[in-house]
Amino acid sequence: MGDPKAFLNIPRQEAGYRPIHERITDFSQVEQTLNSHDRKLQASRCMDCGVPFCHWSCPLGNKQPEFQDALYKGKWREAYQVLNETNDFPEFTGRICPALCEKSCILKLSCNSPVTIRENEAAIAEAAFREEYIVPFRPKRNGRKVAVIGAGPAGLSVAVQLNIRGYEVTIFDSKPMPGGLLRYGIPNFKLPKEVIDRRMNVLRAEGIRFEMGTHIDIQKLPTGFDAYAVCTGTPIARDLTISGRELKGIYFALDMLSQQNRILDGETFSKEDLVNAKGKQVLVIGGGDTGSDCIGTSIRQGATSVTQIEIMPQPPVGHNDATPWPQWPVVLKTTSSHEEGCTRRWSLASNRFIGKNGKVCGVEVEEVEWFSEKSDNRPTMKPTGKKEIIETDMVLLAMGFLKPEHPQLPENVFIAGDAANGTSLVVRALADGRKVAAEIDKYLS
Repeated sequence: MGDPKAFLNIPRQEAGYRPIHERITDFSQVEQTLNSHDRKLQASRCMDCGVPFCHWSCPLGNKQPEFQDALYKGKWREAYQVLNETNDFPEFTGRICPALCEKSCILKLSCNSPVTIRENEAAIAEAAFREEYIVPFRPKRNGRKVAVIGAGPAGLSVAVQLNIRGYEVTIFDSKPMPGGLLRYGIPNFKLPKEVIDRRMNVLRAEGIRFEMGTHIDIQKLPTGFDAYAVCTGTPIARDLTISGRELKGIYFALDMLSQQNRILDGETFSKEDLVNAKGKQVLVIGGGDTGSDCIGTSIRQGATSVTQIEIMPQPPVGHNDATPWPQWPVVLKTTSSHEEGCTRRWSLASNRFIGKNGKVCGVEVEEVEWFSEKSDNRPTMKPTGKKEIIETDMVLLAMGFLKPEHPQLPENVFIAGDAANGTSLVVRALADGRKVAAEIDKYLS
């Protein structure tokens, strides 16, 4: 490493977010960036620890110490080349990945101040596009054709890896534009869609074909292909089947998130179909990232108030003795959307929706307690009888998605990403896409 002791005198510096009063008025990216000098200083903090747990914890196997060293030395092209060896889309993960690598960084484990790996990754990717290090690669074709069903992270990863190996790849997707949840689930203020478009232009230049707006039945796959990769994600959201579920004003999270992204892309919707929080008291049920995205979107649409409830107990701040490394640290996470104005509550179960004139006007909730049995690691929930009614005009259900079940498929059909494993991180979908691409290549070889 260029400066193996830099971590001793250079503190962690994050780029931070745009001011709240400014960012809630638009859907532009909330995260800022450091200048090149400060970014290189942050890369210098990578301490040549000898055993890079960051590399071990990354589903993609990114070589963080190597690209940090190149970045510190100002070798931006080399930094991108190292990063691109393992990650086909660092401009995506550099913005939306929860950074498992940082949770395993020695500086996180020793002094709670990890290297800014995720931000550095995004900076490297942006420099690569800005300086035109990224040049479309047209490989020699091997005469084989592969169809990829689904243009989300896993499908795109499969396509890129097979295209590099010389296969003619065609991606089919029912949506009008590629990206899957990257485009239709994640808000623009976290991932601007021009970032997706920029990469898709590269993929097209490399010879990957896109058949958008085409619904494919996986039991009636298109003919003319030697193999197929099913990367259709987890399309069915987890529902809350309690009394009053039929009332108007109760939506799945993606009903709002997807529609808002489509509106920003130029689409229009009738007043009856519009899912908008303007002037409403919004209740978000579910405490994960999707729930957080609903909060930020509701605030930008003009909600009068936003409340988020979670059935699990509030996790501790900073450190949790119950989830020591190498487990994922279950600690309180405050996102940029939470900072913008939201009431957060925990250990609340929803009993019934309350309506007036066919529209939701409240939700009866009940406090619950959680107990851990010594013989079983799974906690047990117990209702306390303490009930109350939360007034609301709009309910957004953000409780995750159901793992899909697939019929028996021919041996030349492979399943990748969330479609195979259930809901997970984008970085894991990308990693699984690379793995399945290798399996297809082995099968066809």
